[in-house]
Amino acid sequence: MPDQVALHLLVYIIYYLLFTYHTFVFLGVYVWDVEGRKYFDFLSAYSAVNQGHCHPKIVNALKAQSEKLTLTSRAFYNDVLGEYEEFVTKMFNYNKVLPMNTGVEAGETACKLARRWAYTVKGVPKYKAKIIFAAGNFWGRTMSAISSSTDPSSYDGFGPFMPGFELIPYSDLPALERALQDPNVAAFMVEPIQGEAGVIVPDKGYLTGVRDLCTKHNVLFIADEIQTGLARTGKMLAVDHENVRPDIILLGKALSGGLYPVSNKKYLFLE
Repeated sequence: MPDQVALHLLVYIIYYLLFTYHTFVFLGVYVWDVEGRKYFDFLSAYSAVNQGHCHPKIVNALKAQSEKLTLTSRAFYNDVLGEYEEFVTKMFNYNKVLPMNTGVEAGETACKLARRWAYTVKGVPKYKAKIIFAAGNFWGRTMSAISSSTDPSSYDGFGPFMPGFELIPYSDLPALERALQDPNVAAFMVEPIQGEAGVIVPDKGYLTGVRDLCTKHNVLFIADEIQTGLARTGKMLAVDHENVRPDIILLGKALSGGLYPVSNKKYLFLE
């Protein structure tokens, strides 16, 4: 049973917040509740703190930057963005990177890029492009993200939904091949391992098959690595377990150690 301190804090949370997320003290791999009990944090903020909570190297870098510049805009260049972009593209051996604020923004922007590519390169009739998703996916709670969701807790009560999104079963290559018969398909966006659905690992060879089918049908392969990327699965990217190379990779969460909202969308240079 919670003591009076915990109850006092919960009253504030329940009364003033829309969603009752409870706050605690975190440091490294540990978390303390408001009554001082210590736990291992195996959740790791849904993979956002791969490096542990409040890692001193990341905290010190944030402090140092905050004392020089906290906000800029597209009206100005700065001395760190280009260096970062070069570093991260070379690390993953991709041509371009687009830093964003959140994981769902990375997904939204990947959809925009895929549609633009479909119209300007593939020759899909204007505003007819489709994007295929796997059932059980989760990439956010914006209108676009829930329009591709199969989870009623995400989409129920928020329709009508965005057009141009279609769903197939996860880890089902025959279903993907049938879906890709449609010449208006621009991309297939999929998690190499589904996270929110319950850590669903696909059949061996699935990612290789996805790459082969997308290449065969001239469709972009978008890998949502926001929960699996950055060594969460023992390799830098989950797709590395099958040595496949998506056209677009989405990264986020652990990219900033949980201290700053950031995501990345890396992509091959699409002629």
